[in-house]
Amino acid sequence: MALLATILIDGITYASWLFIVALGLTLVFGVLKILNIAHGSFYAVGAYAGASLVTWLLAMKVSPALTIVALVMAAVGVAALLAPLVERGLLRMFYGRDEVLLVLVTYALFLMLEDITKLVWGVNPYYVSDTYQAFGNLKLGGLTYVGYDLMLVGVAVVSGVVTWWALNRTRLGKIVTSVIHSPEVAASMGVNVSRIYTGAFMVGVFFAALGGALTAPMISVQPGLSVGVIIVSFAVVIIGGLGSIEGAAIGALVVGLARAASVHIWPPAELFSIYVVMAAILVFKPEGLFQRIQARKI
Repeated sequence: MALLATILIDGITYASWLFIVALGLTLVFGVLKILNIAHGSFYAVGAYAGASLVTWLLAMKVSPALTIVALVMAAVGVAALLAPLVERGLLRMFYGRDEVLLVLVTYALFLMLEDITKLVWGVNPYYVSDTYQAFGNLKLGGLTYVGYDLMLVGVAVVSGVVTWWALNRTRLGKIVTSVIHSPEVAASMGVNVSRIYTGAFMVGVFFAALGGALTAPMISVQPGLSVGVIIVSFAVVIIGGLGSIEGAAIGALVVGLARAASVHIWPPAELFSIYVVMAAILVFKPEGLFQRIQARKI
């Protein structure tokens, strides 16, 4: 029973930050129709930016518990600086072109950002574990869990609920939905499609950077972060269905539980288990667990 509880908590914890990252990936695909390979690089930039800001604040004797705000602000800064530059300066030139070309463009961007992060932050790892330890521990059923992990689960839930509500219950969300279904018709009705694309890309980059910033206290921030993240994130959105928020949540939970079970039962199968589950689901549901929303009236 203790093993089952451990697998469940570990799986949900892993799924929480992964859902935040995958949420940005599925949002960008849903609005811009782009499979953004560079999404993992935005995650890495967010991790580096968050770690750098927290390191500076700790040197200024700021309480480690307050540095969580700095991590969020680092993600906001990354989105505000990089997203408009990338979307307006690069991706906009390729809208309407073949999807494979856009994949190659984002892959090239991924390679460039990998080298840029090394030039800016170097190759030495960053450690900001003080923030991770600042939230203490919590005992549940005789087992002890880190408070930061449980806080991260709450952030993931809030991110998903707010995004779903914004897309389905607000006027702006209806405008975004109209752009998703038919950019041409939306433009003819006075919608600034370019602004919607930029805004959606900024939100997507923010979630990628937020995932990176929030995981920075849990890991060693070093070169190579982006590769593993983008692979697992694609597994999540493929399992859940490209463009679906609900699918991203379920996909992240499936991946998290599969990984946690393999780590505690058969560690060598940690990554293998994720792709076995993905393949098994796609055999029966090639479009993922949640198909993309069909056209509807706005």
